[in-house]
This record gives sequence, C-alpha cells and structure tokens, in this order.
Amino acid sequence: MQRFRACVLAIYLGHVAFVVAQSPAPDQAQNPANSETYKASEPPTTNMPDSCPQASSPLQELDSDALSRALISPSREVTDYLRDEVRKPLQVLEFFGLKPGMRVLDLYAAGGYYTFILSKAVGEGGCVIAQNTQRGRAFIEDRQAITQGEALDTKIRAGNLSNVRQLIAPTTALGLAPESLDFILLTLTLHDYANPNPERAKALLETLYLLLRSGGILGISDHIGDAGKNNSALHRMPQQQAVALAQEAGFEVTTSDLLRVNTDDHSRSIFDPRLARETDRFLLRLRKPVK
Repeated sequence: MQRFRACVLAIYLGHVAFVVAQSPAPDQAQNPANSETYKASEPPTTNMPDSCPQASSPLQELDSDALSRALISPSREVTDYLRDEVRKPLQVLEFFGLKPGMRVLDLYAAGGYYTFILSKAVGEGGCVIAQNTQRGRAFIEDRQAITQGEALDTKIRAGNLSNVRQLIAPTTALGLAPESLDFILLTLTLHDYANPNPERAKALLETLYLLLRSGGILGISDHIGDAGKNNSALHRMPQQQAVALAQEAGFEVTTSDLLRVNTDDHSRSIFDPRLARETDRFLLRLRKPVK
C-alpha cells in the first residue's frame, strides 16, 4: 500500500511540475474576481462582482465521480492532495448536501484548500466567495514558505477557478445580502470565536443564519476538545458546545462521526507534532429551517 501511494505521489508531482512550468510568473497572477493584473504581494480587489449568481434551489445532485477526478487533477496543489486522507472532502461535502449551481461562502478560506474543491463541486453555474481578512492573507500557509494569500491566488490561477470571487473583509462586515447564500463552509475556525467569548461565536452563527436562504446549509468542522480543559490554548472546543450554540442561533443540527479519530489525545494542542495534524474532529450540518 505504501509503495502504491508513493507511486501515485510521484506521478502527481510530475503533473504538478508540468502545470507550474506552464503557469504565468507569480508577479503576473490574474485575479478572476476582477480580471485585472496585480502583483502576488498585493491583495486582490475586494468588491463582489454582480456576475456571481444569486442563491437558488438547485435540484441536480453532486457528481461525486467528477469531483473525485478533480481532486487528483494536475492543476491541484500536491500539498492539498496529501491532506485529503484526513479531511475526506468528498465525503464531507456529500454529508453537507452540497449541489452544483449553489452560491457558496468559504468563510476564512485561508490558503484555499476547500476553495478549489468547492469551485469544482458547484461548477460553472455556481459561485464560490472565498473570504479572508487582510491579516489572514498575510499568515504563512501551513508547512509552506508562502502566505495564505499567495497560496489562494495561486490555486485560483492554476486551477482556472473562474467561478471564485475573493472577498477581503472582516466577518462582522461581509457586505453580503440577507438570504443570498445557499451554503456556507466554516472549517477549523469556530473555536477561535468560542474560546475567548462564547457569545461572540453565537453572534457569528446568527449572522451566518441571516445570510442563508430558507433551507440553506452551514457546514462546520472543528477540533474536538473536552469540557473543563484549556481549549483556548489547545485550539479545540467541545462538540456539545458547538451544537448548543448552533441551536441557540436557530439552526437544525445533524452530526456525523466521519472525521472522528479515536487515537487523538484531547489534552494535546492540535499543533503537537505527535498528532501529525490528525486530530479528532466533529462535523455538523446546520440547516436553516424552511419557512
């Protein structure tokens, strides 16, 4: 099995090297959000173009086979490909009920791991809004020598993600219209709101609730922590706390054990090298009730 994975990785790296060689220089990166040339060190335009489709009620189901092929595409970053075994993105999106044609918000998109996947999943008829803050774009991408902003810009360019729009704004001032979204994804971030102040996390969920159309979905995953532990230092939160906050915000909650890891020690920081980033995670499907 290890030899097989090594062969796949070697082939994949060869594909990636070819794509990089064919890509324009980083200082000539194209921003699909506004089709203007900018330097990679400069942030893209933050306004939302009118061409982004509005929320709807898509009927077509997710094409799992097509998305599986996209996940091994040579236009995808190999560092993201290597995260799939732990994050299980295809199964996660199937659980959430993501469909082609949806208008999606990737909240705190960071380096764009899920932005690429969401773009391929919603297809040409859909739209992905990749939100970051200026501060977040400047953070160093996980285990790489580039910023998260540079990583995201590269993914958009190399993957030809023409249905992605970048939004650089704080979560408290997104500037999006109420009931304008079909789906919102929030991964590995809710604990940063809940640990300092649970009311702040509840306020975030209430804001996202307002942005979703009737029947819209908010998908959340995060590192599981135990009640009574110093979860702020560990970058974790108890699942029951997240469920309670979601219910208080008005959501209908469905849980999944898809990302559970029994070998994870909840008393360790998620950055503990002994965990190799393979943490125990909860998965929540939050649905705005149909009016």
